[in-house]
Amino acid sequence: MIREFSSADILFIVSAVRWTLILSAIAFLGGAIGGLAVALARTAQGRLPRRIAAGFIQVFQGTPLLMQLFLVYFGLAVLGLPIDPLLAAAVALTLHASAYLGEIWRGAIEAVPPGQTEAAVALSLSYRDRMRHVVLPQALRLATAPTVGFLVQLIKGTSLASIIGFTELTRAGQIINNATFKPFLVFGTVAALYFVLCWPLSLLARHMEARMRLAITR
Repeated sequence: MIREFSSADILFIVSAVRWTLILSAIAFLGGAIGGLAVALARTAQGRLPRRIAAGFIQVFQGTPLLMQLFLVYFGLAVLGLPIDPLLAAAVALTLHASAYLGEIWRGAIEAVPPGQTEAAVALSLSYRDRMRHVVLPQALRLATAPTVGFLVQLIKGTSLASIIGFTELTRAGQIINNATFKPFLVFGTVAALYFVLCWPLSLLARHMEARMRLAITR
């Protein structure tokens, strides 16, 4: 039975924001760990880790995120694990974020002037010490703005988790729309909430990019 769109429905949609944020946080933190490993493998001296990391990136950047969600979700059943939408979404988005953050951070590492690495080698620093004390601190500053920009895309990407039944912001909107049949009001509310989540981060990313350009020109 179709009913009116009410303030209780708005509260239900707003309450789902926490699951969007939880899923985004899990995927971003997991992706940061995986992305660092991928970036270090991509810039490693050995050929094998570079090839493995490149293959990983090509797979996850060359396939739609929705297909990755499906494969992980139904793959859990193949492995005999319980089908849990949050677990499947978290794993798929973490792998997705690892591939993209790995490339972002690989570019930042390679953007560090070669003279810095050469000076560290001249001081007889090991690869680990060069990365830890010389290269990564400088690469971090270069990678901050694009990393924040990717976080915006990741938050919006969590909406695809609704396809596998995870009740985040978009799924909550679908549930309310099925009960009220007010798609413009329901999804307009959902879009407004995504905007509130993502717009400040977009401004922060642009501000960081402007500061970085200014620092380079000085």
